[in-house]
Amino acid sequence: MAEKKTFDLTQEGLDQLKAELDKLRLEDRPRIIQAIKDARAQGDLSENAEYDAARDEQAKTEERIKEIEYIVENANVVKASKSKVGIGSVVTVLYVDDDEEEEYKMVGETEVDIDNNKISANSPIGKAIFGQKAGETVSVEAPNGSYELKIVSIN
Repeated sequence: MAEKKTFDLTQEGLDQLKAELDKLRLEDRPRIIQAIKDARAQGDLSENAEYDAARDEQAKTEERIKEIEYIVENANVVKASKSKVGIGSVVTVLYVDDDEEEEYKMVGETEVDIDNNKISANSPIGKAIFGQKAGETVSVEAPNGSYELKIVSIN
């Protein structure tokens, strides 16, 4: 039997997934069902683009619902540590070569949002800083070469 995968998440990430699931179930699903009914009422389904589009949207929505249900069912909410970098930690790092600081939030792999500096332990920076303490300098192995970061603070 296949082993169930667990998903390390922040409480914020779990709450966001639950909100998305509610929206999909309570808003999107009924809207799509109505769109399918409306398209069927137009007659011949073999050449009905609205019907095909609604069925495609229904399939994608149901797939996403199943995916979120699985993640929520197998979620492991991780409490942030202030002493070591882990999921939930907000970490300020100093790029040693550039002398520039940046702040990252370590999140579970389903919560990654690069635009908002939310990274996972699977990213190059995440791999380098995960489990480390404030004051430590680490080497980041990135596709375009390695560089060093100093962990300034962990919140």
